[in-house]
Amino acid sequence: MVVPVVMAGGSGTRLWPLSRQLFPKQFHALTGESTLLQETLARLGGLETGAPIVICNEDQRFLAAEQLRLVGVEDARILLEPFGRNTAPAIALAANIATADGDDPILLVLAADHSIQDVDRFHEALKRAEPLAEQGKLVTFGVVPQQPETGYGYIKRGGQMGAGFIIERFEEKPDLATAESYVSSGQYLWNSGMFMFRASRYLSELKTFNPTVAEICEQAVKKVVPDMQFVRIDASVFSKCPDISVDYAVMEKTADAVTVPLDAGWSDIGSWSSLWASQAHDSAGNAFRGDVLAASSRNNLARSDSRLLALVGVENLIVVETKDAVLVAHKDKVQDVKKIVEQLKRAGRSEHLSHRQVYRPWGHYDSIDVGERDQVKRITVKPGAKLSVQMHHHRAEHWIVVKGTAKVYRGKETMILTENQSTYIGLGEIHALENPGKIPLELIEVQSGSYLGEDDIVRFEDLYGRS
Repeated sequence: MVVPVVMAGGSGTRLWPLSRQLFPKQFHALTGESTLLQETLARLGGLETGAPIVICNEDQRFLAAEQLRLVGVEDARILLEPFGRNTAPAIALAANIATADGDDPILLVLAADHSIQDVDRFHEALKRAEPLAEQGKLVTFGVVPQQPETGYGYIKRGGQMGAGFIIERFEEKPDLATAESYVSSGQYLWNSGMFMFRASRYLSELKTFNPTVAEICEQAVKKVVPDMQFVRIDASVFSKCPDISVDYAVMEKTADAVTVPLDAGWSDIGSWSSLWASQAHDSAGNAFRGDVLAASSRNNLARSDSRLLALVGVENLIVVETKDAVLVAHKDKVQDVKKIVEQLKRAGRSEHLSHRQVYRPWGHYDSIDVGERDQVKRITVKPGAKLSVQMHHHRAEHWIVVKGTAKVYRGKETMILTENQSTYIGLGEIHALENPGKIPLELIEVQSGSYLGEDDIVRFEDLYGRS
């Protein structure tokens, strides 16, 4: 049995302003109509696999669950990392979970933020790798390079072993001249960060070369707390785990590392320029998404989320618009986008953390306007969903229904509101909001008070385990 392990953590800072800490790139539709996470799971269709294990952090759990639900993946276990500790511990947690009931499956470890254009060739590579994994080998998929690339690590292949090659050594991201020599030699592959190995074999090698990581991860899953489809580990134990990648922890040390070549149109979508390269272009080499117009402009990527973008007489630019930020960058400098994210963090701003539109398990809200003592939100509640029973110490709220039906709990009172009706929630008043209807509920919320932060919520009851 092959069990997919999909690593869906990470913040994707190089794809700011679309990718944010609380809504990173794997949860966005970058290359098509589905998100990268959904595409990762969809390309497993037609293969005989067990229920996937999806790894993400606590803040993204409902986002991941909703995206899985939308594509009909209902049997996945969502493993929640209380802290990011890189890929070696994440895979170890999944391996311990997968073997907890006495099974010992082969794990197919995938990143949720990769793009693969040729699914048939991807499946062929998986089938070539499986016999090697069954023999106890630790397989990584090495991408056949299409051009010199300084943004990827490389694998030098040695002698052939079955359908793969013994790994002679791993190489860090090279400079351009070194990358050119790697590609011209024909002996190097890009390191994709995708793996296949038996769960017990990985844990054994991890214990040999990094016993501390192995022991901490084993102990962390002994106190697993199930919560709906979520799996929570012991945070106090896991907090002591070193931060280390699977390459450093195991793959560069084991004598059983092999690589299977993959030539399937792979990209890790690690920057705006790599996204441009993976997109379909118009006759001028432009890749546009959203409401974009252009004149006398060539080789640009432009993406608009909420308004018209117009490009005139420009070349080789990245222009990305969201509701609260606009990025303009030269394609040759996109690796420096993360420097803007660092500036935002140092300034104590929020644009690196979340979008203006924030997703919750019950729906989402859009912060339309924010003042010193007032804030206006457009709130959308999914049919059948209910917000927590809560109160606020520092703010009052006015609710105006603009679409659908609202069931409002205010103190001991329950009321039904429909379009154009409103209500007032006083300071300190216990309240809740529910959508009892069949269509999304939309309302405008006007907050006023001395403090308007999201942490001014005292929850008494919650369907989603947040009270």
